[in-house]
Amino acid sequence: MRQWTVDAFATAPFKGNPACVVEPFDQWPPDSWMQALARENNQAETAFLLKTADPARFGLRWFTPGMEVNLCGHATLASAHVLLAELGLEAVALTFDTRSGPLMVARAGQGYEMDFPSDPPVRTATPGGLAEALGVAPVEVWAGRYLVAVLENAAAVHAVKPDIRALAAIQGAAGEIGQVIICASADAGDDVDVVDRFFAPGCGVDEDPATGSAHCILGPLYADRLGRATVRFRQVFPGRGGDIASEMRGDRVLLRGQAVTVIESRLRL
Repeated sequence: MRQWTVDAFATAPFKGNPACVVEPFDQWPPDSWMQALARENNQAETAFLLKTADPARFGLRWFTPGMEVNLCGHATLASAHVLLAELGLEAVALTFDTRSGPLMVARAGQGYEMDFPSDPPVRTATPGGLAEALGVAPVEVWAGRYLVAVLENAAAVHAVKPDIRALAAIQGAAGEIGQVIICASADAGDDVDVVDRFFAPGCGVDEDPATGSAHCILGPLYADRLGRATVRFRQVFPGRGGDIASEMRGDRVLLRGQAVTVIESRLRL
């Protein structure tokens, strides 16, 4: 049984967000087995694929080291990359059946375009303890699946050193506990529009390097602010980070990025 480690939302190795992708199964293994492998891999996500009668359609599930999650962008991108670039699947586009409904991925130039449900956030009060956990007071707070703390500028986003244990207990009006995006407009002259980071101790990930699901929230938020459908983001995880472009299409958001395979391994299981 083969497994690949792919740096998603990256143009070179050791950038973006690593995900492990296991060779597609004919039937789902036990949940406990998938969770154990994800714990062994110790990456933000391990992706598991299920074959269907349609060669371009797969079941897809994602596990962090601590739990199964409902939506993961970078491991979806990594899964499409493995199927198309490593396994040589001939398809114009792929469909993945997931807990968040069907997700589509197609080739786009040197990378891939993912069709995801958008998650437009609503303005909300700052939850108690959030400023203290981040070490900075947000200018605004929004809530979708995750909390979004808008900071004063890009320098403030780079400088944040949060109290991860405190963040894990904060939810406010968000759908999930302990998952917080921080963001701000990029500096003038930068080649992106927005810089952001994502802390997810609520699902066992202190800080995620490049997060597709976070940009299902940020895409509609900043498309509205900037008055245009397309927005360029840079997730500035220290030492890695990744570039994600979004485009609004009604109640869907297109997320674009590249991926690089860094490890091909064989599981002795």
